[in-house]
Amino acid sequence: MSRVPHIEGVLSADEVVQTAESIAALQLDSGMIPWFKDGHCDPWNHVETAIALDIAGLHHNAERAYEWLIDMQHPDGWWFNYYLPGGIVEEPKLDTNVCAYIAAGVWHHWLCTWDRGFVDHLWPNVERAIEWVLSMRRHDGTILWAKEEHASPWDYALLTGSSSIWHALTCAVNLADLINEPKPHWSVAADQLRAAITTRPNAFEPKTRWAMDWYYPVLTNAMEGDQAKARLADLWDTFAMEGRGIRCVSDEPWVTAAETAECSLAHAAVGDLSTATDLLNWTRAHRTDDGSYMTGIVYPSFEHFPAGERTAYTGAAVIMAADAITASSPAAKLFLPTFAAD
Repeated sequence: MSRVPHIEGVLSADEVVQTAESIAALQLDSGMIPWFKDGHCDPWNHVETAIALDIAGLHHNAERAYEWLIDMQHPDGWWFNYYLPGGIVEEPKLDTNVCAYIAAGVWHHWLCTWDRGFVDHLWPNVERAIEWVLSMRRHDGTILWAKEEHASPWDYALLTGSSSIWHALTCAVNLADLINEPKPHWSVAADQLRAAITTRPNAFEPKTRWAMDWYYPVLTNAMEGDQAKARLADLWDTFAMEGRGIRCVSDEPWVTAAETAECSLAHAAVGDLSTATDLLNWTRAHRTDDGSYMTGIVYPSFEHFPAGERTAYTGAAVIMAADAITASSPAAKLFLPTFAAD
């Protein structure tokens, strides 16, 4: 049975619903959910907000978000990187990770609602997206990061994006099996990508300054067990500001609530619910009266950055972390080692 996450003294169920409602309040008539009022939208964070809406029980809003993706998808399976209200393209880059994430969202929606009709409705869009992403594979199994619409792809892969793509591929395989259209080549691609993530770090462009490159292989469960636990422990002192949160980059005192909540998800994935809960609690400094979250805080000045910015994706990450810690929704295991439908 689905229930709203509640962590006594950290984040109440009423606060989770309030945050979800702050996200829903941003949703446009088209279904698009911008980062903030009058802001832009990227399909990856758009899916993340839809996931959070489903966790809080706002399924209609989540479905409207997926309908927007249907409307905006190119026939070849991709989306542009950033859109403004009205469907205006702000950035024409095509990002493989951005385009793959729809599979994770649709699988999550299925686990929350058991609405097979909606899965069937979204399946052609998922299939086109995954096939386009796999068209960007290299011979070694890694997937190139991005390209411009009418240009050659950029010549490198990213560890964070590849970890998220691996997770999306596993969700896509689950969806294919659910509707009895198995895609064995998707499974092969996922296995090869995971092997690169776990055994060949030099296959990816070095981005070690960014916290996401540290925890994302663990968050998505591309890395698991002792390898995952060691990775989180090795760089904790580099990125964590005790009692504050996670620096988005290693060399600046810039704590972001989204990175902190995502790192909470990573610790939940390895079973360290104590640290996961502490991290989620540290995001409280970013919470505002209407349930939305300030993007970042600079320490020790306590200056907000960007000034006054409250982002839908930040609130979404907090809701997702709360769900992973409490196992409240039927999809709470989305980022845990076993997340297929029981």
